[in-house]
Amino acid sequence: MKQFKKFYIEITNVCNLKCSFCPNTVRKPEYMKIETFDKILDQIKGYTKYIFLHVKGEPFMHPQLGEILELCDNKGFSVNITTNGTLINQVKEKIISKKALRQINFSLHSFENTGDNINRGKYIKDIISFAKEASDQNNIIISLRLWNLFEDNQTNVELNKNRSILNLIEQSFNLDYKIEEKVIPGKGVKIADKVYLNQDSKFQWPDLKLDEISGSGFCYGLRNQIAILVDGTVVPCCLDSDGVINLGNINDNHFKEILECERAKNIIDGFSNRKAVEELCRKCGYKNKFNN
Repeated sequence: MKQFKKFYIEITNVCNLKCSFCPNTVRKPEYMKIETFDKILDQIKGYTKYIFLHVKGEPFMHPQLGEILELCDNKGFSVNITTNGTLINQVKEKIISKKALRQINFSLHSFENTGDNINRGKYIKDIISFAKEASDQNNIIISLRLWNLFEDNQTNVELNKNRSILNLIEQSFNLDYKIEEKVIPGKGVKIADKVYLNQDSKFQWPDLKLDEISGSGFCYGLRNQIAILVDGTVVPCCLDSDGVINLGNINDNHFKEILECERAKNIIDGFSNRKAVEELCRKCGYKNKFNN
């Protein structure tokens, strides 16, 4: 049975922010029904151990998030969540004691889009406070992400731009060094037990409206990762945020059948030969990361 290291399940495509780095989806706003999520878990059992509650949307907005985590625990899945973190105080009691919760990735670069109604200093401090408690008491891995660097001149320009956040992190964890001294873009820096800071460059979501980047390259989509959107559409990876490469719907067909469809096989065979057979893949720059 094929094993996926990353299995993305989008429990909602609704978000409370409008971040510049995350384009709006053309899909209707929706929250995944708990019955649908339960059915998905049954069908993907054996294909993965790790579920990532993310594609688009803010998972903390799902009203049944606690039940979702309980289901994952009951069925033997570990869960990673990616969030902008603005709702951490509202969901803290729902999630912090859940056994299935393995890791939370906080996209701190969302601070640029929190708006005037959110105190940015408090926003960061609330996340840091939760990070300390969750890692100390519940062994939850915390990744504090600043994915807003530019490819060129990134250390001199963007790290300075993030300095106020880095100051708060350094002070809160009593670091005796400047994070810039140890950070390597694209890799994590351990700042406390089970707490990491990750900095990376901005990336552009693939879009059919964009110019073609390259017809060649390699991608791990359908090899070690796959995604299911909130309406049940199965897509090869988490960057197909509008379901352009629709492999089938979990509400209509069993996951095993979808995985074995001709379109899925063509994608895998194409990348085996360093060829992007799908138009969206030819307009995605992420596959260039695996060219070496």
